[in-house]
Amino acid sequence: MSKPIVAIVGRPNVGKSTLFNVLAGEMISIVKDTPGVTRDRIYADCTWLNSRFTLIDTGGIEPDTKDIILSQMREQAEIAIATADVIIFITDVRQGLVDSDAKVADMLRRSGKPVVLVVNKVDSFSKFMPDVYEFYNLGIGDPVPVSAASRLGIGDLLDEVVKHFDIQEGDDEDDDRPRVAIVGKPNVGKSSIINKLLGENRVIVSDIAGTTRDAIDTVIKRNGTEYVFIDTAGLRRKSKIKEELERYSIIRTVTAVERADVVVLVIDATEGVTEQDAKIAGIAHERGKGIIITVNKWDAIEKNNKTVNEFSAKIREILSFMPYADIIYISALSGQRLPKLFDHIDVVIENQNLRISTGVLNEILMEAVAMQQPPSDKGHRLKIYYMTQVAVKPPTFVLFVNDKELMHFSYTRYLENKIREAFGFGGTSLRFITRERKDKE
Repeated sequence: MSKPIVAIVGRPNVGKSTLFNVLAGEMISIVKDTPGVTRDRIYADCTWLNSRFTLIDTGGIEPDTKDIILSQMREQAEIAIATADVIIFITDVRQGLVDSDAKVADMLRRSGKPVVLVVNKVDSFSKFMPDVYEFYNLGIGDPVPVSAASRLGIGDLLDEVVKHFDIQEGDDEDDDRPRVAIVGKPNVGKSSIINKLLGENRVIVSDIAGTTRDAIDTVIKRNGTEYVFIDTAGLRRKSKIKEELERYSIIRTVTAVERADVVVLVIDATEGVTEQDAKIAGIAHERGKGIIITVNKWDAIEKNNKTVNEFSAKIREILSFMPYADIIYISALSGQRLPKLFDHIDVVIENQNLRISTGVLNEILMEAVAMQQPPSDKGHRLKIYYMTQVAVKPPTFVLFVNDKELMHFSYTRYLENKIREAFGFGGTSLRFITRERKDKE
């Protein structure tokens, strides 16, 4: 079951980004006393008590503005509202209840989503509580007084948020059908790929970037196996706005990746692989999903006997953090090599669920250590006692050592390469956890 999505919304400059940073536990969202600083949603994975959720920060909502940037921010916030399971509506006790708050409240009421009303900047409960009561007039529940800057009332706020989470098992938990998220920049052919696989126009296809507004699940049956394909709106880079405060529109991809077993990253062959593709791929890589790199529109490229190797080398250079991902060249228009996508999906799912016995792992470990001694520091050498696999999706290994400070990332990478030489694990990242155990000697 994917984590609940919690969106923070409100007018500009009421403290959304400050609250986001406090809840996320680190300085992620830029805080600046200027309306419109947070232009796009920013996300973070959060935990409160036993509940885990994805938090979204949004640009401020100005309901009636005609300013193009504020309008874009409003659009981003509306997408976040549509995506969210719970909404934190933040207001400002020092500014008081204003007309824009009421209009935002009407928007949230129409969404039908659970809303937690927060009154921010309440640095003194005794002083400001009479002003907090004014916000009952919004008619969307009891206001929760907080001070994000002073970290007051945060626990009460999170208690209210997690009350709205569905603690029952979701349908995804019992659904063992492979889930495949199709992600990529706008207009690279994500919907066209699904339509070609499906054999009918189930998903709208348009040359206008961003046509697909929400994630859409499409079931495709092949050789007796059902696959659930999750189409997503592309990530849009607003290159016309040249400011360091720009952010990428990524939350739809984040939520789709959370639900997926395998992520198909679609790259436009006519544009080549870009840093934006790397940002999208990083979302799936960080979450340990199976990944397939799919280069679409390959039929539109003039080719010679070096084209594939040169294009692959460029992909490997920009996506250097995921050398394990296979690359497939296709054309959604003609269907060229598209059926092979299912073969790749099946292999990746098999590798994501592959378990290696502890005995076999330690044979590989002993051989690897014999070939290359573990690192040492000031005469103190790393000892690796044994290794065991503790999880799948992604395959996760625990190394028991005498001093985890000596376990350099380069040696972990060396061990990973030895495991991959033996078992492949194509299409999936591997996770390594180091645990200390006292040297019995």
